[in-house]
Amino acid sequence: MSVAVAVHGRFHGFDLAGQLSRRHVLSRLITTYPGFAVRRFLPAETPLATAPWLEAVRRAWPLLRLPGRPDTVIARRFARFAACHLPDCRILVSWSGASLEAMAEARRRGIRTVLERGSTHMDHQCAVLTEAHARWGLVWSPTDEELVEREREEYAAADLIALGSSHAAETFLARGFAPERLLVNPYGVDLDRFRATPRVEEPGRPLRLLFVGQVGVRKGVPELLRAFAALKRPAELHLVGPVEPGFASLLARLATDGVVLRGPLPGAALPGEYARADAFVLPSVEEGFGMVILQAMAAGLPVVASSATGLPDADPRGQAGLVVPPADIAALTHALDLIVGDTASRRRMGQAARSAVEAGWSWDDYGGRAVEAYGRLTGGCGAVALDRIAALP
Repeated sequence: MSVAVAVHGRFHGFDLAGQLSRRHVLSRLITTYPGFAVRRFLPAETPLATAPWLEAVRRAWPLLRLPGRPDTVIARRFARFAACHLPDCRILVSWSGASLEAMAEARRRGIRTVLERGSTHMDHQCAVLTEAHARWGLVWSPTDEELVEREREEYAAADLIALGSSHAAETFLARGFAPERLLVNPYGVDLDRFRATPRVEEPGRPLRLLFVGQVGVRKGVPELLRAFAALKRPAELHLVGPVEPGFASLLARLATDGVVLRGPLPGAALPGEYARADAFVLPSVEEGFGMVILQAMAAGLPVVASSATGLPDADPRGQAGLVVPPADIAALTHALDLIVGDTASRRRMGQAARSAVEAGWSWDDYGGRAVEAYGRLTGGCGAVALDRIAALP
């Protein structure tokens, strides 16, 4: 079996490529990252085809304050680039929105296609985000219709659609997709980089709740701020990540004493942030699989997250945290009150969280599940059944 990976950017594509390389089945990584940047993540001998000019356009666009967004143009041009640089292989794994032309070339050559969708079905995502922004009096800038239509065509053409969570899979099933065309393969975590550390609670020090992600509507930050303001006990809420465009004014209105806006931090700083926190929270209203959940669990933190994240998959027995419905402020407030007010429960959940990720959520575990699914696909056996997720640790 040989697999080509085409990813516009990095996402978890480099982690997948690294796993395939270790198993000697990676035929080529096609990416917008320049070669020198790829070498920071992958071995020097990794076979590459790179389109760094597309990455330069993506990054320069907001810095130059150019109108609109270049996403659709970049997606189309990268898919054409990938089609031209598709090697001899059995499987093409590519990312949704930027795959259509490469998938057509793969189909012409008899190569099976796996489409990585890092979120819910595009139509579900658009509907949820439109409603969520309206709920808070904000206008959501919709995804370009051409990009939406590209995704729909890719969904229809793919042999297998790879998703990060059972929740994401449900949004495809609800639109008539056959279960055998869906692979639920949650992502992984570096267990050496993110480690549990002893936490000493100082008398009088407010507990620190940590959020990591884009600070905005999609990640449930308005609900989080309302829930935090209603807590019965003193605490701090640290928001790590960039502020979503158009969200700053609402953030200023909802933030109360104890909310600390940290801004975006380099990845190297995240282990220290988890080590200084007492609990982690991610109440997203729309999500594929929040990899920060696994990072927090690996760091020994109890997690409060919505059912729209990957927490129900990572913690199916409910031992490592608390799951709440998306956009339910009352339920989120209650969960945070429980976490803040019960030291013994926090410690027990934190220990369970680390044990859970050690039992099947490393990147190596992720790679093993992916290769197994690819083998079944090329062997004509179909995808890994959706109910396989129930058997995962």
